[in-house]
Amino acid sequence: MPMFWRKQSNNHAKEEAAEKSAKVQELRTAIGPQSGRSLKYCTDACLRRYLEARNWNVAKAQKMLEESLKWRATYKPEEIRWHEVAEEGETGKVSKANFHDRSGRTVLIMRPGKQNTTSPEGNVRHLVYLMESAILNLPEGQEQMSWLIDFNGWSLNTNIPISTARDIINVLQNHYPERLAIVILYSPPRIFEAFYKVVKYFVDAKTSEKIHFVYPNNKDSMELMKTFFDSDNLPSEFGGKTTLNYDHEEFSRIMIQEDVKTAKYWGLDTTPLNGSDKNSATLVAPEPESIASAAS
Repeated sequence: MPMFWRKQSNNHAKEEAAEKSAKVQELRTAIGPQSGRSLKYCTDACLRRYLEARNWNVAKAQKMLEESLKWRATYKPEEIRWHEVAEEGETGKVSKANFHDRSGRTVLIMRPGKQNTTSPEGNVRHLVYLMESAILNLPEGQEQMSWLIDFNGWSLNTNIPISTARDIINVLQNHYPERLAIVILYSPPRIFEAFYKVVKYFVDAKTSEKIHFVYPNNKDSMELMKTFFDSDNLPSEFGGKTTLNYDHEEFSRIMIQEDVKTAKYWGLDTTPLNGSDKNSATLVAPEPESIASAAS
């Protein structure tokens, strides 16, 4: 690249970065002073995600962020603990992978064929809990995660209702903007494509672009998988070389440890231990064995 064009390009990049920084400050001023958990939530990186989701329109980003702050104040996602959603996770229908994608991002594995409950609220809370945990475990400098969805064993009988799918999509799009890097729908049956055509109406254009259908007998889509994941780390369910074994008891141990980390991050670990305070549960969690027996 000629020196003149390189300088022009660098100047343009600096101007764009300055404009975006100014919009972050504009959004911060627009939402007004925050305190407590809202203040902790509204980092510059957070504000950037909301602006990005609304194409850097400050007014639209402000409306979206304020709705998220209201939702977090009532839903309290940071207060959900593993023992509350362990039953939903018994079959391993959603879990955090023990590997990252090629960009070093946290990976959530979903296996809708292992759907085990009919509770819409339970399904949403379980996913929200794992999203919050995954976000706290993102490597430094990473804002997004990847989803791998395995359709082995999936059928209309095991599928969550469209209304629940819509609720999940709404929560993710409205309150976790720009958290998804890619979504891999691996080997979905033909009947799912009809289901997805209905669900797609609830998916915004930016999210839709991140969703990829991958078929093991399609060379192009498998090449796409290789650009995102190292096959040495990838479970065989996704065309890789490792084995995916979900151990509910072991995963429970990990998540109980994560609950301590979550409580510390949000300042919930400083709550006095007394029976009248609902946050005291953040310090004392059931043992994995009792969770497993309660969920069985």
